Amino acid sequence: MMNLADALDIHAVARPDHPAIVEDGAIITYAELRDRVRRLASLITARVPDETAIVGLCLADTARYVIALYALARAGRAILPMDLRWTETERANVAVHFGATLVLGEPGQPDVAGVPTLVWDDHLDSAIDRADPAIAFPKDGETPFVLSLSSGTTGRPKGPLIAHRHFFRRFMTHWINLGLNGRDRFVMATPLYFGGGRTFAMSVLFSGGTVIMKPPPCSPEELIRTIDTEQGTSLFLVPTQFRRLLELSDEALAPLKRLNLLFSSGAPLSSDERRAIRSRMCERFFEYYASTEGGGITLLGPADIDDHGESVGRPVFAVEVEVVDDEDRPLSAGTIGKLRYRGPGVATAYYRDPEASVEAFRHGWFYPGDLAEIDAAGFVTLKGRAKDMIIRGGINIYPADVEAALTAHPAVAEAAVVGWPSQEFGEEIAAFVRLAAPADEAALIAFAKERLARAKWPKAVFVVEDLPKNGAGKVLKRELVERLPKG
Repeated sequence: MMNLADALDIHAVARPDHPAIVEDGAIITYAELRDRVRRLASLITARVPDETAIVGLCLADTARYVIALYALARAGRAILPMDLRWTETERANVAVHFGATLVLGEPGQPDVAGVPTLVWDDHLDSAIDRADPAIAFPKDGETPFVLSLSSGTTGRPKGPLIAHRHFFRRFMTHWINLGLNGRDRFVMATPLYFGGGRTFAMSVLFSGGTVIMKPPPCSPEELIRTIDTEQGTSLFLVPTQFRRLLELSDEALAPLKRLNLLFSSGAPLSSDERRAIRSRMCERFFEYYASTEGGGITLLGPADIDDHGESVGRPVFAVEVEVVDDEDRPLSAGTIGKLRYRGPGVATAYYRDPEASVEAFRHGWFYPGDLAEIDAAGFVTLKGRAKDMIIRGGINIYPADVEAALTAHPAVAEAAVVGWPSQEFGEEIAAFVRLAAPADEAALIAFAKERLARAKWPKAVFVVEDLPKNGAGKVLKRELVERLPKG
């Protein structure tokens, strides 16, 4: 297995004039991309001679970020993604825990926790121009590539150190199961700090395709206009972006129907949302269940949405998925338990965190903390996070069941269910909803009661303007719990 950046050398010879990156109408060809990547890698190698060093990457979502990803890969220096939107405390927390040697950042960005910042400004551009692109670089696929951080930066951050070979196998899943390839014009519409956006952009470039930059902030109308004018063929979005698009008219969404591939990841969509996306946006719509630790896990294709709309699909190529009990024994089809999976792209431990590693990585399997069931045909249905499960009067309540009942109401755009401490039952059920049309709490509770067993009835429904989410579109339930009335 080679260094991921070796692919750019191949494309620079085989198709030097082919567009690699398009940004605001400007084109970077593969010959130009290979040269820029090699020169920046040469400069980083000189600045950070330690081959085991970790380099923070804290840039805006531009072509420079993509160049830096491949340059650090080329240099064989492990990447520590750092979101430019983080506070200084959050950056320091991550930089110190993972032992960053250097941070590649934007002008005006202060040094973090004593870690020097290499500012990408005009002076750095001049230094890159002078750097030697022909020095020898690492070729080994076992070289560490990126610290793939889990959601959130508060407390003790977690992340496995993923090697180049792991990402190559994740790229294979994109080619085999999704169909991304060197003919694609992939529209990059999510933050590059986010694992999905970063991985899909690099995968397309590894294949020899074109990445069209259109990251947030970007209105739904602007995104559609870019897809139309740049003749985009593939697009990845998180659920929040899909929901904003669904608010537009069919006429406004029409350019999306020309896409060859439209897919989602980060958090599950409802079955109604999946059907609406397939019918109103793109017939080739897929939902991709994935994690930072393991890459792609399951895929729900357009042909399965009608009969398996609550599922996240079946396992992708070379990934084994099981549901087990508390003793790690596999459960029969249709039984809810702890999800685990293994495959050639899955990490084996968290970096600098042996305690979390013991809990999540066992016997060659990764346990993401999700509850799920697998039916006889292999379709996986998520039932929420194990830590989010509500125990009401000794009965296990899976938030996903209550959320599905509430989102079936035509006025409810999104719902999130959490446990609410109760003296009588241990926990009660509280729901937070974002509305698409007027509805009151009593009507929503009555609607849910018609669809749920008594033990699952929500005690209260709180209407909110928006649900708090991370960059991947996952609802931050801990913040909702903090909003619950006390006593």
